[in-house]
Amino acid sequence: MLIGGELGYRVLRRFPVPCTWRTRLTSASLPTAGKLAEYWGQDIWDELRGRVVLDFGCGTGGDSIEIARRGAARVVGIDIVPQALEVAAQAARRAGVAERCSFQTHAAEKVDAIVCIDCFEHFADPMSILQTMAELLLPKGIAYVSFGPPWYHPYGGHSFSVFPWAHLIFTERALLRWRSHYSGDGATRFHEVRGGLNRMTLRRFERLVRESPLRMADFEAIPIRPVRALHNRLTREYFTSIVRCKLMRKSDD
Repeated sequence: MLIGGELGYRVLRRFPVPCTWRTRLTSASLPTAGKLAEYWGQDIWDELRGRVVLDFGCGTGGDSIEIARRGAARVVGIDIVPQALEVAAQAARRAGVAERCSFQTHAAEKVDAIVCIDCFEHFADPMSILQTMAELLLPKGIAYVSFGPPWYHPYGGHSFSVFPWAHLIFTERALLRWRSHYSGDGATRFHEVRGGLNRMTLRRFERLVRESPLRMADFEAIPIRPVRALHNRLTREYFTSIVRCKLMRKSDD
């Protein structure tokens, strides 16, 4: 049973405030560390070397800059947050890759590869993103998509998961009321918070891909290490740490 109302709100007020609710992105911020090799292994650099790569949802550019440093022909990072793009552009100049690494709010040119790291649980309209990816991929191009934790993971509520599965125990209304004391954006639903939170599950993601112009070339549900022995088809929604998959256009078959 979900805990809401005044009781849920008062219980939540006893927990420490997540630091992300007070963090503000400015032009003086530094890029967050990239996760591409952590999620995909060192072979990813060989797969992207010499290619034109789109970093979809690049944030502050950590992965984009590393892809350029590792030998990609060119990298385009896109994001909807102007402050993040400003941080990314400054970091690319400092790293000496600005001539091969650009940042913008949208992409129009077709690319050899797309990387999308930790974004699919945040997109407001994930189906439109899949459609856009299909339009931007060159024939035989690959989209490397990884995200997590998914919604039913113990910390799938991201900053709302102040303890395991807190985002499933307390009502959305109680959680957002608590957050309102520390964030003035007026969000009253999960999808309205900064960055958004769309409750993405493995099952929903697989369904969206099936209904999209893309197909799974490879799919892995990576288990949470301490409970990997319990990870199976029935429990994977709760015990998957990240989803990792390669997508290609169905029209390339």
